[in-house]
This record gives sequence, C-alpha cells and structure tokens, in this order.
Amino acid sequence: MESGTMKETEMQKVQDKASVLIEALPYIREFNGSIVVVKYGGSAMTSDELRENVIKDVTLLKLVGFKPIIVHGGGKEISRWVGKVGMEPQFVNGLRVTDTETMEVAEMVLNKVNKGLVQLVQKLGVKAIGVSGKDGGLLEVKKKLSDGKDIGYVGEVTKVNPDILTDLLDKDFIPIVAPIGMDENYDTYNINADDAACAIAKAMKAEKLAFLTDIEGLYKDINDKSSFISRLTASEAQELLDSGYIGGGMIPKLGNCVDAIRGGVGRVHILDGRLLHCLLLEFFTQKGIGTAIVKEEDEN
Repeated sequence: MESGTMKETEMQKVQDKASVLIEALPYIREFNGSIVVVKYGGSAMTSDELRENVIKDVTLLKLVGFKPIIVHGGGKEISRWVGKVGMEPQFVNGLRVTDTETMEVAEMVLNKVNKGLVQLVQKLGVKAIGVSGKDGGLLEVKKKLSDGKDIGYVGEVTKVNPDILTDLLDKDFIPIVAPIGMDENYDTYNINADDAACAIAKAMKAEKLAFLTDIEGLYKDINDKSSFISRLTASEAQELLDSGYIGGGMIPKLGNCVDAIRGGVGRVHILDGRLLHCLLLEFFTQKGIGTAIVKEEDEN
C-alpha cells in the first residue's frame, strides 16, 4: 500500500511538471523570436545562487526561441571597490558622483562583472558576448545633470546604435551590455543601468523589458501590502507618478517604464530579482508574480 502511495505521489509530481510546461506553451509560441531586454541588478547580483539562476532563466528564454539581451548594473560592487581604494562613494539624488578616478574604478568593475556573466552563460552551453556601450558606438551620451548640478561623468543616453546588438542576435549570441558610453568628445561616462536598458529596449523594438529589482513589484502604498498592483497601463502609471503616491527610487524606474512603453516596447515588467526564477514565473505563467506595465490596447 505504501509503495502504491509513493508511486501516486511521484506520478503527481510528474503530472505537475507537465502542467507547468503546458501552461508555458502559449507564451513560448506567442513570443518566439521576440527580443527581450533584461535589466539585471540589485541583490540578485550579489548572491551566487541568485546570479546563477537569473542566468539559467535567461539561457532558457534563449533556448525556447526568445532573443534576450542582458543590460547589467554593478552599483554595489562599484561602491565596494571605491571603498577598497580609499575613496568615499558620494551620491546626489540617488546618482553616483563620478569624478575621473571613480569613472576608472567603475569601468574596471563593470567590465569584470560583464565577463563574469559571459562566463556563466557559456558554462550553460550557450554563446554570449559582453560589450560596453563604447563598443561600436552602441551608446552615445551627453552629461547628465542632477537638478542642475554637475555630478561628473554620468551620462544620459542620446543615441543607440542597435546594429551591433542585431548582428549578435542574428549570429545566435546573447549580448551582455555594460552601461558605459561616450560623448561626442569620446570621453567615457557611467550610465544608470535602468536608463541604458530602457534606451536599448526602445531602439531594439523589444517585446518585453524586465527590471530585476529588490522589491516584489509596484505598490500604491509601499506600507500596505494589499495595495500591490499586478498590472497597469502606461497612462495609469503616469497618473501614479503625478499623484505623488510613488516615492524614492521607484520614481525614475517607473518613469523609465512609461517612457519604454511610449517608445514602442510591448510590455515592461518590474520583478523581484531575489525570487528564484522570477523571469520564468512572470513570462510563462498566467498570473505572473510582478507588476506589468502594458499599452492601453493590452488592458483587456
């Protein structure tokens, strides 16, 4: 009898796995060949387990027919190395003050992070190439001011040259982009990774843009867990921004979401990167687990 019960339990597990695959099937079919930009940052970058699982998710997306592009940050790692060399990290309105010495450290750290991610993808048997926004003139920038203040070599993207990414995707690579760019004088600038991901998603006409963050998604009131918003249109997101309900670091992120949708991106997802396999749960299940910002016509 016990043996029979064990067999039933094992069979149920197998059937549950099959159900998951069947649930994913329409999404795999719908988005086959679609470009997906994943902005990878936050705590998901500091844990080996989370980092490996994010890369597994992106690799799986590639293997089932998506065309993923990773745009990564590295703020916490940059701060750690800035401290290591005896410098004090400084921020103005959430943006890192980046003098010449800090820019040197940032570029070295971001390139180190970049090649580490390439290594993880290659280990899974999928081809990846890491580039910075300097390569092929991918990201052109101008100096970004913070409330009129000069905060050094912090760049605002003015132009994206998508050809290099298109070529890599066509040749079956996963492009992994470090958010560094050059201005018209060929000076090097650090770019906020959210800004870089948004600009690249618009230029590539991505079907999806996913932000991996350190929160579950969007709340109308961050102190009220029942106010979680699983889906809203770009217009509704703009209303939230204008109403003052949204605060802190979510303001520029939500602004990027609205900008992306209005710039032609199909859908934007805000996900908790600390949750294992958050990308697969959001993309391949009916309910999803984060906040999706959609076009007006997708509301239904």
